Amino acid sequence: QAKECNGVKVPIDTSKPNPNEVEFDNLYLDMNGIIHPCTHPEDKPAPKNEDEMMVAIFEYIDRIFNIVRPRRLLYMAIDGVAPRAKMNQQRSRRFRASKEGMEAAEEKQKIRQEILAKGGFLPPEEVKERFDSNCITPGTEFMDNLAKCLRYYIADRLNSDPGWKNLTVILSDASAPGEGEHKIMDYIRRQRAQPNHDPNTHHCLCGADADLIMLGLATHEPNFTIIREEFKPNKPKPCALCNQMGHEVKDCQGLPREKQGKHDQFADTLPISEQEFIFIRLCVLREYLERELTMASLPFTFDFERSVDDWVFMCFFVGNDFLPHLPSLEIREGAIDRLVNIYKNVVHKTGGYLTESGFVNLQRVQMIMLAVGEVEDSIFKKRKDDDDNFKRRQKEKRKRLKRDQPSFIPGGQFSPQALGNRSSPQAISNPRQAAFEMRMQDRQSSTTSASPNTSLTPDGSPALGGGIKRKCEDSDSEPEPEDNIRLWETGWKQRYYKNKFDVDASDEKFRRKVVQSYVEGLCWVLRYYYQGCASWNWYYPFHYAPFASDFEGIADMPSDFEKGSKPFKPLEQLMGVFPAASGNFLPPTWRKLMTDPESSIIDFYPEDFAIDLNGKKYAWQGVALLPFVDERRLRAALEEVYPDLTPEESRRNSLGGDVLFVGKHHPLCDFIVEQYKTKNTEAVDIPPELCHGIQGKLTLNDNAVLPDQVVESPVPMLRDLTQNSAVSISFKDPQFAEDFVFKATVLPGAKKPAPVLKPGDWEKTNNDGRPWRPQLGFNRDRKPVHLDQSAFRTLGHTMPRDRGMPGMYPNAMPLGAYGSPYARPLMGGQQQIPKLLSNLRPQESWRGPTPLFQQAPQRTAGAAPLLAWNRMLQSPNQFQPAQYQGLGPMGYPQRPEDRMDRGRQV
Repeated sequence: QAKECNGVKVPIDTSKPNPNEVEFDNLYLDMNGIIHPCTHPEDKPAPKNEDEMMVAIFEYIDRIFNIVRPRRLLYMAIDGVAPRAKMNQQRSRRFRASKEGMEAAEEKQKIRQEILAKGGFLPPEEVKERFDSNCITPGTEFMDNLAKCLRYYIADRLNSDPGWKNLTVILSDASAPGEGEHKIMDYIRRQRAQPNHDPNTHHCLCGADADLIMLGLATHEPNFTIIREEFKPNKPKPCALCNQMGHEVKDCQGLPREKQGKHDQFADTLPISEQEFIFIRLCVLREYLERELTMASLPFTFDFERSVDDWVFMCFFVGNDFLPHLPSLEIREGAIDRLVNIYKNVVHKTGGYLTESGFVNLQRVQMIMLAVGEVEDSIFKKRKDDDDNFKRRQKEKRKRLKRDQPSFIPGGQFSPQALGNRSSPQAISNPRQAAFEMRMQDRQSSTTSASPNTSLTPDGSPALGGGIKRKCEDSDSEPEPEDNIRLWETGWKQRYYKNKFDVDASDEKFRRKVVQSYVEGLCWVLRYYYQGCASWNWYYPFHYAPFASDFEGIADMPSDFEKGSKPFKPLEQLMGVFPAASGNFLPPTWRKLMTDPESSIIDFYPEDFAIDLNGKKYAWQGVALLPFVDERRLRAALEEVYPDLTPEESRRNSLGGDVLFVGKHHPLCDFIVEQYKTKNTEAVDIPPELCHGIQGKLTLNDNAVLPDQVVESPVPMLRDLTQNSAVSISFKDPQFAEDFVFKATVLPGAKKPAPVLKPGDWEKTNNDGRPWRPQLGFNRDRKPVHLDQSAFRTLGHTMPRDRGMPGMYPNAMPLGAYGSPYARPLMGGQQQIPKLLSNLRPQESWRGPTPLFQQAPQRTAGAAPLLAWNRMLQSPNQFQPAQYQGLGPMGYPQRPEDRMDRGRQV
């Protein structure tokens, strides 16, 4: 992370070796996973305006870049127009987001009025326009502005950051059709099919979606890593009404804010921790899968790569973005393990693998599905038993807590305080009055609770009339919706089809239609993952899935898709996925089609809709019962309003492509500049020797970034680039025939990474009972520095108590660091931290330059060995003391809790 020195941020030199002890070639950013947390974060105050959002996105990309430090390619992909199969899910999400946002605003206003009516205290309501996250959809002005800002950002970094010097940058913005992660996969597939592709390229993909793991496995690249935010559940959030921590809006009582710290210096600070990231190494997952899927005595040759493809395919049954999951397969009930076990039992009969390069063998899939269908009844019964047992345990827990809770807890100034509170204890003021108020409150509560079955008159005396009905024992449990399906009882299939599809289960023709659509969906999804989009128009036309036992006779079902289909245009997609409440992002006459009662497509935009929990507990897990959009009716209605588009709206409604950027030091720069000088209108091939083996077509760009031309900043708070030396040009991936098949195999010449797992890693309880902690960096044999108890006592005495969260020392320098009060001058011939560096062994499985701390030290006569650590200490002008604050032994940030825990290791 960048350090601050005298209020000025000192940028990180990303051209230096990666501190994680691995060198990456290509970094791919699934930008929607960055845009959403930056525009409407959950754990910190939201940006005030669009400009602040853009700066937050820039800083997030910088953070990822500082961690990964790619050496060849940076590929930024924003979601463009999605296939129709995905649009149904997008429509459901956006309608829900709009409905939940309006309900939350109404609830907040209602509670606010109630609190103020009771005399509660609330801060004045901020006059702030609610950010509608639905604008993060292709075709909106927001996405168009984001593309301009990213072009500026790329040009700025190519001009100023040494880590970007030889980097090729490709931006695929929202005008280029396709989901972000699938545009990335399409790029990798097409480059792999080129003769100049390096089979040992190390890929790193940034994104939080679980399907990125499946997509990474589907590439069959030996070096593929995913970086994602570390998920930390139950993060504290401030109340949206009073901005205080510790309660939600529904529990807000409007109490005045307590003093934070001796001088209230922590009044406006939230306990915000810096976002941490984790690496998911797919080569390690492949090691686990190889052990799990290897089968002996097969009637055909075992091929691990083919079995990985089958595993990816089976994971689609438990849920994906395009199909509802089968009722009997819940991922939290171990559905993937169940499918793997059935697969290993049945594969001897199938005579081969389920899939090949993205194409499904339906006859073999039928055998797997019918085997699942045989145990469906027992799965449903076990689910019911588990649910009943869970409810019983929760009920007993509530009773136990009720029995054990203290009868009286003092409040106000005498209320118990958590240990380690950072604010110093305050003196008690007017203790007599406080004690009197507590006595009266206790007397009042004991009077009302003394006789729960007796009603009281206004003066507090028992009434002679009838009593109040006692609550049932478990009345504090949440009411549950009635389950009409009862999958655990006989006749579940009939009830399911009657309730969900409104047909009789005896209607064999309809059931076969549902199964055929689902089978088509399985084939479409696998093709999408391995070959690209098979059809832009196909979608699953039902809200629910069939049962596994219904998959009879699927071997002869057709699984071909129409060729030559085209994606929607951006504004057409907006009409297909937006609710009427988000119509402000559309042209006025288009918006009218969503709200005018006389509109021919008004039924596509219901103001309210049902959510079927479908056996789940929370509304967000349920099924939104929205009408499916009829493409022909939509296009017919839009034909009448197309002439109303302004030139700017017509531009946003057109499909675009990718743009390639390079800096002046890149070998390809002169080649691109020459194309602009000669004004060559023909598409030219990239010389692969100038661009790390990347191939594709280049064409001149109308809005190009050109050398010696000013790049204007679209963000007022950022400066224009007056001395630009970067250049951009339109880029198109290598093209192939429509029936070309990309082979799902490991490429010739690819080196298998060295094994990472040790025998103990196969056991589930291999941590000796200690809480699991992620490994720092890629070298698992790295020796961590240990601080003993005396070192922590020293830090506790010297560091001010109000300089951070309790028990943490985020600003502490490592002992012996330059500028530390405990630093000792190096004696002649003395090595600093010799044991730390002596046991490190280089990682031969990863390529790239050897990090500084692994290079052999060069000795000079009568002087200390010039290790990387010593060289940094001898350059006081270059490295300021603040640069080492909070750093670990290798010069990269350590988590505060790790520093504490490790000091307590014996």
